[in-house]
This record gives sequence, C-alpha cells and structure tokens, in this order.
Amino acid sequence: MNNLKKTLLPVLALILVVVLVWALRPGPLWVSAAAVTEGPFVETVQEEGRTRLRNSYNVSVPINGFLRRVELEPGEVVAAGDTLFVIEPAPAPALDARSREQARETLAAAGARLRAAEALLEQARSEVELADTEYQRHQQLFARGSVSQASVDRLRAELNRARAQQGSAIAGAEAARYEVENARAVLAVTEGTRSEGELLSVKAPVSGTILRRHRCCEGVIAAGTPVLEIGDLAELEVQVDLLSMDAVRVTPGMRVVLERWGGEGELTGQVRRVEPAGFTRVSALGVDEQRVPVLVEITTPRDAWGSLGDGYRVEAKFVLWEHDAVVQVPVSALFRQGNQWWVYLIDQDRARLRQVTPGRRSGLTVQILDGLAPGEIVITHPGDQIAEGVRVQVD
Repeated sequence: MNNLKKTLLPVLALILVVVLVWALRPGPLWVSAAAVTEGPFVETVQEEGRTRLRNSYNVSVPINGFLRRVELEPGEVVAAGDTLFVIEPAPAPALDARSREQARETLAAAGARLRAAEALLEQARSEVELADTEYQRHQQLFARGSVSQASVDRLRAELNRARAQQGSAIAGAEAARYEVENARAVLAVTEGTRSEGELLSVKAPVSGTILRRHRCCEGVIAAGTPVLEIGDLAELEVQVDLLSMDAVRVTPGMRVVLERWGGEGELTGQVRRVEPAGFTRVSALGVDEQRVPVLVEITTPRDAWGSLGDGYRVEAKFVLWEHDAVVQVPVSALFRQGNQWWVYLIDQDRARLRQVTPGRRSGLTVQILDGLAPGEIVITHPGDQIAEGVRVQVD
C-alpha cells in the first residue's frame, strides 16, 4: 500500500503541473484579417467639383435710361435676336411749384404767338392769291392793248412782295411752333414726367437659357449695369480644384468619373485643361492649401444629365492608372520598419512577418509588387502585441 502511494503521488503531481501549465498558458490573439487578392485596380484622385458654363453672357445696359420691367425669368429659353428688355429715355426730375407755374405760362404765351403767326400766315396767303389774280387779269388786258406795260410790271412786283411776305409768315409760324414744343418739353421736365422718346430694345446675343436675372423691376438704370445672364446648358463642364500635388499627375484627355451628382448612375468625362496657375485656399482645418483648377468636359450624352445646371455640386474621380490583374491588399495591413514595408501573414494560426514592396495606392487598397501571392491571409491593423510566431485567431 505504501509503495502504491509512493508511485501515484509523483504521477498525480506531474499531471497537476501539466494541467496548470496548460491552463495558464496565453491564449491566441484575436485579429482582423483580409485575403490577398488579384483583380482590377484603379488608382484615382477624388475631389469635389462644381458645374460651370464654358461660355456665358452677361447682358448689361448700354446707355443711361429708364428700364422697363424685365418679364423674362431664369430657366426660360431665348433665341438669338429676341428682345430681352426695353430702355426708354430717363424721366426728368421734378422742380418746385414756381418753376412749374412759369413753365405753364411760357407754354401759354408760346401758344398765343403760334396762333398769331398762323393768322398772319393766312393773311399773307390771301394777299398772294389776290395779287396773283390781279396780275393774271392785267396780263390778259395787256395782250389786248388795254393797259400799259408799266401797270403789268407794278402788279408783278406786288405779287413778288406778297409771296415774300408769305414766306416770312411761314417762317414765323414755324418758329412759333418750335417755341411751343420747347415750352411743352420744359413743362414736362418740371413735372417729372416720363418722355415718349424713341425706345431701345436690347436683343439676345446668342441662343440659350436665362441663368440669372440681376434686375427685374422698372426704374432708372446706369449704363453698364448687368440685367440678365444667358448661357447654353449643353456647354456645361465641371471645374475641380485639385491639390497641386495631385494636379501635376493629371493630363488633358484623362478619363474622369462623375459621381453623386444627384441623378441615376455615373457620368463620364475627360480632362479638357489643367490651369497653369494655382491659388491658395484655406481648408476647413485652417491650413493653407495650394489648389489648381482642372476643367472636365462631360462626354456622357446630354439626355442623361439634362437636370444639371450651372453651379451644381458633383464628385469627380480622376483615373490616373488602371490594370485588370493587380495583387492588392488593404492599406491597413502594411506598416513600416526602418526603410522597409512589412506585413504579418497568418500561417497555421501563427503570425509570420514578411517584407513586401508596395506600389500604387487607391483609396483603402494598395498594390503589392513583390512579397505576397493571391490567396494568402494578412493581418489588418496589427497591434503592438503581434510579433513573429504569436498565435492568432481571426475575429
């Protein structure tokens, strides 16, 4: 019995030690992982942009005057040569009561002089008719030898004098009529009334859509004041202000994908021009950024984006590089040690350190030029506890 106890006790102690070691050993670390894949890869630069018209026309007032009410509204379509708005001569300012009364009296006096001149003109016409009748009768008598040549010459002179007086009366009536018109114009000035002069109709320079109406109500307007803006919505393009470090990689003709523009699907476009000059813009974080305007031509047929207008927001994705078969992993799987890039693979539930050579990056995915093969599993977001040979378990 004692020998049995002596044999069993060491065995039990050994089993207990093994159980304790097994129970107290560290468990596997829970990690997130992703598979190394091979497939299409597109390197892009994405930035918010806005639509704009390549050519727009601000129609302004050519002269000082009085603008009549502008009936056209934004969204209406006009053809080249259509009347956009009408300008009439500016109304004269009103003066004090005494000036108005003096103007009325002047007009009345001018009217009286006109009537007197017209009466003199009628008298002169009657005298011309009488002198002409006497001259014609004496001509006939002279032909029969009943009167002398002297009588005929005297009547001719009286006829010429009567005609001269008639011409003077006509000139006097014309002068009196001009005085009346002048007095009437002065009275209109003193009363502040709008003149009925010649109207100026401003025509549309091109066919297009009314984009903006800067002025709608009638009133006095100065030369050069913009009234309407016209443009052809078929000429819409997109302006994207890229960071200068991204703009240097963009070239004319590069393919662009337009997303989140408000309609169904995506629109396609191509870079028309990269502006040669940039500008400084303060970001939302208060950092000065150098931006470069990039103009994108929309190549999708107009019917697909007919609801887009000037100044609308879109998101533009510039396709810098693309390939159909590229080995790629999430960016979160890479970390740097020294001058090299590394990843942790999962091999038989163990973390294995491997050096890789990354290539291009697109969003949250990076191209792997060397070091990984499709189908291998890499740990994403490796923490400080991950090391070579550590047991891991995928969460």
